[in-house]
Amino acid sequence: MGDTSTPHTHPDAAAERGLRVLSTSDLAGIDISLADVVGTVEGAYQALAAGESDNPRKLTVTPADGHSVAYAMLGRDGNREVVAIKTSYKHGLQHGREEQHYYTTLTLYDDVTGLPVAMMDCGRIGSLRTPAVTALLARECARPGAASALVIGTGTQGRLALPFLLTTRPDLERLMLFGTHPDGVNAVREELRRHFPQREVDVVTDVRAAASEADIVVATAGGHTPAAVQADWLRPGALSILVGHGLAPSTLHRADRVVATSEAQMNVTGTDMADAAGELPAVDAEFPAVIAGTALGRGGPDERVFAYNSGLVVTDIVLGHRFAQLALDQGLGQRVSLWQ
Repeated sequence: MGDTSTPHTHPDAAAERGLRVLSTSDLAGIDISLADVVGTVEGAYQALAAGESDNPRKLTVTPADGHSVAYAMLGRDGNREVVAIKTSYKHGLQHGREEQHYYTTLTLYDDVTGLPVAMMDCGRIGSLRTPAVTALLARECARPGAASALVIGTGTQGRLALPFLLTTRPDLERLMLFGTHPDGVNAVREELRRHFPQREVDVVTDVRAAASEADIVVATAGGHTPAAVQADWLRPGALSILVGHGLAPSTLHRADRVVATSEAQMNVTGTDMADAAGELPAVDAEFPAVIAGTALGRGGPDERVFAYNSGLVVTDIVLGHRFAQLALDQGLGQRVSLWQ
């Protein structure tokens, strides 16, 4: 499954010298299939692995007291010939989630015409991109015949994890969920029912027992989760995917194979998984190379594989560009004469 759009088709906004601004509500109304999202994200990995794209390390700034954090990520997708910058800013880290402010934006430029494409809220882009990567990791790194999956966490990523997993692994027979928030559990069920009305999820309370039965464990929980799956709980051949929290460091350090979307990013953002000496193990394969077929996501059916899912800006770029195409086709957004 590759990028489902025409690589060199550029949105009509590129013919304007203004900037098309796409709001949260503009993007919320766009209908896009899960398979379309997965194929678009996969195309970004293929272009990156082929050396056609650029994905530099993110820049980070935070004040001394740690009350806020900001990121900037610049990248270029060579398949679509689009340059973009993503910014992310979170304020009020000393408070609960409901009191925090969080803003993320993506600005796209057409690298053929040299003109701007769009600026958009990046919330929905990120909420779809990450579980799509998880689904691709499950497709490439789970053992042959994998039949069961456990999702830990019921936030945004937890709610979309199962529908995306079933998109790339329709052979999954048993779906399990561990969550501590009843509203979140209900939201997971509703999201699964919306995409796969014939499927049900088993809500589990014993994480250890569920992890020992799962071929795929996806940890998407927040930092306060009581779940901490240990390496010796996992069955032979299990794949554990870390998106948020829910896996103990032993699942990484005792894995037979470690796969990361980016080893450099894992070394920066995965420090909570370090061992007692503050060290992280070397990565056996980066995921773009796995997608390209030049590295193995799994060496044998009984290997326990650990996969680290951190976002690459090239995946935001291609998915943002896909949304821009769909939005402009529908006449959504507002043209702003920023440079006039």
